[in-house]
Amino acid sequence: MKAVVMAGGEGSRLRPLTLTRPKPMLPVVDRPLLGHILWLLKRHDIVDVVVTLQHMPTHIQDYFGDGRSLGVNIEYVIEEMPLGTAGSVRNAQPLLRDDEPFLVISGDALTDFDLTALMAFHRDRNALITMALYQVADPLDYGVINVDEQGRVAQFLEKPSWGKVTSDTVNTGIYVVQPEALARIPAGRPVDWSQEVFPAMLARGEPLFGYVARGYWCDIGALSEYQRANADLLNGHLKLDELGKRIGSGIWSDGSVEIAPDAQLFGPIYLGEEVKIKSGVVIHGPAVIRDYTILDNRARIDRAIIFRNCYIGEGVELHGAVVCRQCSIKARATAFEGVVIGDNTVIGERAILRPGVKLWPDKEIDAGATINHSIIWGSQGRRVLFGRYGVTGVVNVDLTPELAARLGAAYGSILPKGSTVTINRDPHRSPRMIKRGLISGLPSAGNNVLDLRQAPIPVARYYTRSIGAAGGAHVRLSPYDQRVVDIRFIDRTGLNVTREKERAIERAFFREDYRRAYMEDIGVIDYARDVADVYTRGYLTALNAPAIRDAGLKIVVDYAHAPAADVLPNLLDTLNVEVVPLNARVDPNKVSISHEEFRAGRAQLATIVAALGDVGLGVRLDVGGERIFLVDDTGVDLPDAVACAAVASLALRAHPGGTIVVAADQSHVFERLAERHNGHVRRCPVDLQAMMEAAAGGDAIMATDGGGNFIFPALHPVVDGLMAVGKLLELLAAQRVRLSEVVAELPPFHVATREVAAAWESKGRVMRCLVQQFGKYRHERLDGIKVYLADNAWVLIRPDADAALFHVVAEAATLAAAQEIAADYGGLVENLAQMSCGE
Repeated sequence: MKAVVMAGGEGSRLRPLTLTRPKPMLPVVDRPLLGHILWLLKRHDIVDVVVTLQHMPTHIQDYFGDGRSLGVNIEYVIEEMPLGTAGSVRNAQPLLRDDEPFLVISGDALTDFDLTALMAFHRDRNALITMALYQVADPLDYGVINVDEQGRVAQFLEKPSWGKVTSDTVNTGIYVVQPEALARIPAGRPVDWSQEVFPAMLARGEPLFGYVARGYWCDIGALSEYQRANADLLNGHLKLDELGKRIGSGIWSDGSVEIAPDAQLFGPIYLGEEVKIKSGVVIHGPAVIRDYTILDNRARIDRAIIFRNCYIGEGVELHGAVVCRQCSIKARATAFEGVVIGDNTVIGERAILRPGVKLWPDKEIDAGATINHSIIWGSQGRRVLFGRYGVTGVVNVDLTPELAARLGAAYGSILPKGSTVTINRDPHRSPRMIKRGLISGLPSAGNNVLDLRQAPIPVARYYTRSIGAAGGAHVRLSPYDQRVVDIRFIDRTGLNVTREKERAIERAFFREDYRRAYMEDIGVIDYARDVADVYTRGYLTALNAPAIRDAGLKIVVDYAHAPAADVLPNLLDTLNVEVVPLNARVDPNKVSISHEEFRAGRAQLATIVAALGDVGLGVRLDVGGERIFLVDDTGVDLPDAVACAAVASLALRAHPGGTIVVAADQSHVFERLAERHNGHVRRCPVDLQAMMEAAAGGDAIMATDGGGNFIFPALHPVVDGLMAVGKLLELLAAQRVRLSEVVAELPPFHVATREVAAAWESKGRVMRCLVQQFGKYRHERLDGIKVYLADNAWVLIRPDADAALFHVVAEAATLAAAQEIAADYGGLVENLAQMSCGE
């Protein structure tokens, strides 16, 4: 059997490690990563190897040659352009035999899989292609695979969100392939196994199998994974070739070394050829010091990786750092966790490199300098930028003006040069500071900036879409923690940017490969002057304004001291609505309040409505102008789910046969309401972005998450509290009903919820176990797994996207029954999180 080793990877996320070498040539302890793969192939009697190359091909060809010195026969295929994971293999077809299967393996992952067992499994199943699968703690960045009892692939999800995860078993990129399978791959263009080939095979019902491999596998895609791979190899977690000669407890060497008698070495440690360790040096493993490196007196090395030909000066301290080839770290300099020092770099005496700093090759750092961000473009030691609420961080700790400037440059770099970006904020001074950092980064990438100052988020979204801007950003103080600032990015339609666009921003940010505009292309910064007017015109057009004016409504509105107070009063005045305003002065110091203050505010609103006695309803808006909280005309503070059901009932009355979009975790009362009016309910994942995308489909009359967020696509398919107020007034006026009457006609419903803590590494396993246990019953997998029970009851178990926990939601005929179901299934999740599926 032949093997195709895909070694064309650029490894851009590993820069600067991969700026001067291709990713498969990264040293992992004693040899390049590709060397470990070739050794594994030989161990399983695979000695004829085709290596596909694209990025820096001569580095690999010069090092390995024809493979004779390793006991293998290597042929090379060079791609003139990137052909993708499947296209690369198709390009190697002339060097493969047409009468036997071949192995495909990545040259930039570290593994000790039993390839012989994989090949035997493939033959036994008469498979066309067999994937090697592996169980991981965090499956979000991989292709998640579900297989049946025979190992046949039943479902393939490429890089799913937590709500879509149904297993912790992922595709490793190692395949056994029958030669006839190559006919499924078009020649001469980029083709990906996961995006094209496998989905097509599944659709055709072809024999695609998955073999769950045991052993070790690490896809080295980030610095932390590179460091972990080195540590795991040193700690003996892989069954690969010996690391050289053992010269002490947990200490290996691949040649002669010189170690001072008073040096202290605490393994595991690998020392390359001719390494010199001088007096007073202390090394705490896992640590790798490669060939011809000198550690001078009293240097302290802690969990560091040092490439060949480096000098580490007297008293230098390296804590979790990576030092590339031919670097000189002078006396008493310090490098902290996550630091990467590129090839041929000189660090001056007593210089300090703060955590996460990356230095590109050929740099020189002055003596005594403190480096807080990377040279040249900057970086931040974060694994990901985006969470559920956009880019989030503690202000001036995680989220600084410097980071915001680099984030602005990253966002601008993925947009067309010369495009316009809107920037908006809430009134607090912290978002104002971060917003100005964003503004400074965007023009550097050649983008124009329109500063909206402080507008409600829905107004900013509508304005961005209306003027044809390429996108926008809103900076706000978190409503959950006044120390935290959130940055939301929106696209040209006003929706939140997609996860794919978030990944593109993250790639630009972490690669530190920003577009730099020439002087004449630097963007222009200006203020937008017609924001409220543009929104007002669209708002009034989307409503039945005459019906509202004729009704002569009176309401109480709590503006929460937020920018909605600058827009909504004029709209309501135009609609002839009498308003009793509360907290109508914008106050930056009251943007973020405690839960107790929020509850007290709602109670006060209900008291005022009841005391007045002649108002149609009370409304409280959130700070961003997105969510609304309702009090009916009798002064009852409506629970959010009840308020949303009441608005849905009104909308379905006004539009018989219409479709409403509802989050997956909400009561089935919405289906019962839809049945009354021949309407339809479309469920969406429990995520505002998913709800907005579903509402943008064209046939929805409204959408809600059951928590006070509403979308009325007549204006725009985004969460908009101002529009929700207008639509509610229109529906009440046109139907001549009171909100309390609508609530009284709602069918009874009972929902109970529970949150269950679960370690991150257990979440994928828990979902796999749940799918195995309940897959044979009636269930849905829109977001997590929803299992239908007896007597029209159901339970939804959903992993949280940002926290180490699960959400359990249950509905039943009584509240007690719903609570019992939530408790039972919450207990099940707790047990699964602490054990394997078989226990």
